[in-house]
Amino acid sequence: MSAEDSFRGAVAEDASETRDSPMLEPAACSGEPLMVFASPAARSFPKIMVPPDTDLWVFGYGSLMWNPEFPFVERRQALLRGYHRRFCVYSHRYRGTPDRPGLVLGLDRGGSCRGMVFRVEAGLVDRTLDYLWDREMVSGVYRPKLLGVWTEAGTVSACTFVADRGHRQYCGEMCVSDVIRHIRQGVGERGPNLEYLANTVGHLRELGMVDRGLERLLTDVQGLMERGADNP
Repeated sequence: MSAEDSFRGAVAEDASETRDSPMLEPAACSGEPLMVFASPAARSFPKIMVPPDTDLWVFGYGSLMWNPEFPFVERRQALLRGYHRRFCVYSHRYRGTPDRPGLVLGLDRGGSCRGMVFRVEAGLVDRTLDYLWDREMVSGVYRPKLLGVWTEAGTVSACTFVADRGHRQYCGEMCVSDVIRHIRQGVGERGPNLEYLANTVGHLRELGMVDRGLERLLTDVQGLMERGADNP
């Protein structure tokens, strides 16, 4: 069995991803300088330990897939087992407010998730980790882990941000109707929550990935909006 056949067989077992797609060719980032912002809250979380002179792999399952904003020298489609992509995090700023929270994606336990891994050269690892901590670790709702992810070229250990079930912004036990309600009501600094969902589905399609759960969710929310149904 070829490596490509093995990859497709693994993907077929993924409950949330159902369409095979060819592996993307390695690509370099634009080379623009990293935008690192001072974030005292993010700095309080210890960074993962990477041996000196070692490249870093970073796993993306949401916006990191199409908007990593850090230099990389290689990218691959990847399969992470043990976690799935899910709207399980309250958004109080970017896609909602404390009074009317929206929802954003997190990696929650169970199942599997197709995404992208990016390889960062050793000389830029420290700067990249600073950037990722300022981007992902501000509220502390995510926990960084080094997890094995499967790619066509073999398994790599990648920095992965998973949802912290003990955090006050975790909402993974929410029923589907409440998920829909929060997505419909959420509007934050970066716009409506529905826009975030639609952009996510659109970008996944562009990368050759289909997440059936997100596709159904988008259809349900848009259907309610088109019918003019009142917010619950």
